[in-house]
Amino acid sequence: MSNSPFDLRAIGRSGDKRPYEVTEDALRSYAKATDDVSGGPVFALLPIWGAASLASRSVASEDVRRHVVHYEQDLVLHRPLASGMRVHSSATPVAVLGRPTGTSVVIRTETRTETGELMNEQYVTEFFRRVVAPESVGDRAPDHRLVAEGAPYAELSYPVAEDQTVRYAAASGDHFAIHLDDEFARSVGLPGRIVHGLCTMAFTGRAVLEAVGLTDPARVRRLAVRFSAPLFPGDSLTTRIWDLGGAAYGFEAVSGQGATVVKDGRAELRDS
Repeated sequence: MSNSPFDLRAIGRSGDKRPYEVTEDALRSYAKATDDVSGGPVFALLPIWGAASLASRSVASEDVRRHVVHYEQDLVLHRPLASGMRVHSSATPVAVLGRPTGTSVVIRTETRTETGELMNEQYVTEFFRRVVAPESVGDRAPDHRLVAEGAPYAELSYPVAEDQTVRYAAASGDHFAIHLDDEFARSVGLPGRIVHGLCTMAFTGRAVLEAVGLTDPARVRRLAVRFSAPLFPGDSLTTRIWDLGGAAYGFEAVSGQGATVVKDGRAELRDS
């Protein structure tokens, strides 16, 4: 492994804009991959993924990429993406943060229309397990810690299909082997292939909307999560939701095995 796994000179340096055309086929495929007829707000991740990947690679060396997992995701949605839209996304690494068991890389993204209208802003936080940064630079993404009091407002469970990761990889373009190859996943210290974090996030966003009686993903203004444990194909996911007031909801999600796989979830809804 390289003696300098992270290039701190990349912090604050925005990458090139990446174009994306939203199609009806892409929307349908994503809805099918997440078992959500509406497609959900997490579809907004698709246009930014190429730009975010390049930003991550500008900071983290190829030597350490096999150790990366998705740690946090925070979406602020100004307008929903719709079929026929042509947008472009840019991504900027904003932090490298050393932690006791590894290093976090924080990337901020923007997606805009061809006329410059801001569609969404996102923070992608990756975690490189057992990889030590020479120093910490920048700040973590905006806070969304959950302080839950009392019983949950609602609790919803969904099954996770055996082929969930295969369908999600095809719809999202994320073919990282930890989601598709048991042997590779075990070679990097995981028990086996794991469900994509963003697929898990899509399930939790769907649960929040269902709990409050909404079907329109355009009603979601913000959706943020921290991934705390892996979810496996063939398992189940139960999302526990707390009403925080002011159209804000906190949530966490546990697997059928009892592991808390999502912590510090936060959803903020708009009136219409």
